This record gives sequence, C-alpha cells and structure tokens, in this order.
Amino acid sequence: MPICPPSSDSSSPGSGARVWIFHGLALGAAAAAAAAAAYLYRRPGGGFRSRAVGIIPARFASSRFEGKPLAHILGKPMIQRTWERVMLASSLDHVVVATDDERIAECCRGFGADVIMTSESCRNGSERCCEALQKIDKNYDIVVNIQGDEPLIEPEIIDGVVMALQRAPDAVFSTAVTELKPEDASDTNRVKCVLDNQGYAIYFSRGLIPFNKSGKVNPQFPYLLHLGIAGFDSKFLKIYPELPPTPLQLEEDLEQLKVLENGYRMKVIKVDHDAHGVDAPEDVEKIEALMRARNIQFGSSI
Repeated sequence: MPICPPSSDSSSPGSGARVWIFHGLALGAAAAAAAAAAYLYRRPGGGFRSRAVGIIPARFASSRFEGKPLAHILGKPMIQRTWERVMLASSLDHVVVATDDERIAECCRGFGADVIMTSESCRNGSERCCEALQKIDKNYDIVVNIQGDEPLIEPEIIDGVVMALQRAPDAVFSTAVTELKPEDASDTNRVKCVLDNQGYAIYFSRGLIPFNKSGKVNPQFPYLLHLGIAGFDSKFLKIYPELPPTPLQLEEDLEQLKVLENGYRMKVIKVDHDAHGVDAPEDVEKIEALMRARNIQFGSSI
C-alpha cells in the first residue's frame, strides 16, 4: 500500500516506479479506523501534530570532509541539491537551513533558502535543529531533521516520516529504513536497525544486527539500513538536548539511541530507496556518476 503517490516529475530520481511501504500503520477495518479518527493526530499531552517544518543542519567543520555542504555536485553546492529536494515535500509548511558558518549561510541565501544562524557549540544535528526551532517565529508540531549530505533524498520519504509521527501518538520520533545491501553489512558508516512487529525501533547499530551464530551475512534475512532523516515531536525536541548522553549512544556514536535508552518510542517506516549519502570526498564522484546515469544535466535542478 503506497504511503504517498510517487512524484509525477519524470526527471525526479525513482519517480513513478517506487513501492512505498508504511510499516505497521495499516488502517485496519473501516469501523476501527472511524473510531480512531478523532485521535489520529493527537500528540502526547494534548493538541494535534499538524504543522511541520523541515530543518537542514549544515556545518563547515568536519573531520572526514571539511566544507562538505559547499562541495559541488554537477555544478551546484551539495546543500543546494539537498534543499531543492526537500522543497518538493508536500508535508512541510516551511524549510530552513541551520548553520554556524557564514560561508554556508551566504551560499544558501544566494539560491533563495531561508537561513537561521546557530551556535558553534551544537554537538550534533538534533541540537542544531532544536536551537533553530527556538529562533523560528512560528510554532510547529513536527520538526524534520534532514541531513544535508543526501542530495538525492526523495520528498516522499520526508512526507512518510511526517505521516508516521502524525499516526503514532505514542511516539516522539520517527525515521525511515530501507533494505541493506549485503556489501554494506560491515560498513560502519551504514547504520543498521531492527524493529518490533508494530514498526517501532528496537535498536540501531553500526555493526550488523541481528547477528547469527555463523558470524556471516545471511542472504535470506531482510537486514535494514537506517536513513539519515528524523522527525521529532517539537515538544520533545526542546527537551532532547537536556537529556544526558547515554552509554549506548556514546559507544555506538548514534544520537537516536539516546531516545530509546530514555524510554521514548520511535516509529519507523520502511521505504524502497537506494541510499546515496556523501561521507567522504570520493563519494561526490559516485553521486555525479549516478546523476549522469539518470540523465540529470549539469547545473540543473533534480
């Protein structure tokens, strides 16, 4: 069952031929759906999750790839490529770039993005989104943290993450996973995820999970790859930076584990997506080769 219709734009990567699976969110019988309709979008503590803002955190300093947001991909800065994709999401009422670097800010203003300056003390993207949210002059119920190094992020995934949080009133966080390629099983930059049978996250790891007795990748098992996108209930995001770091978070260096270790629920959607993040300078050539294969012309919008 599609979670949202594919884009009709034939130039959009993967448009028209993608199967979208909303894990654990089937509506069920008509009578049950009707009875639950009044509570579908109710958030913990009252109110409704309706308005959503997309925030793209971007920093210049990076140990693996300094200045990554400004790296050019077929004639455009990567942050612009990402922003253009995010702007296609129908669920977002507003999109901003949050950065602590004036070079990135100037670049983003040049192509028309709204920019919010944040402090250099932010330890991760979630804290940067939290600070940006406090500086926005409008109230939002959902904040979507979209990593700026996914220049081929699909807007349908953003919409699905928003919908997941709207339809799971007991969750404060939503995210997305896709099929893990066997060759990525040992890649610690590819974060793996396991879910319960209701579509809630159990655990995330840089190692392969689950891990079997043979110590080998099971080609028959549907391993899941976590995608770098996070939907937050805005009330939860405001308290998230105040939660102390947790042992599993520190050991795996995965901030989403702090959510789980503190007992909060996280809704996850499964999507069909060929993940193409940029972690190192050599990944730029891979992205450009893919874009050329998809007939995305030099300097054009994707």
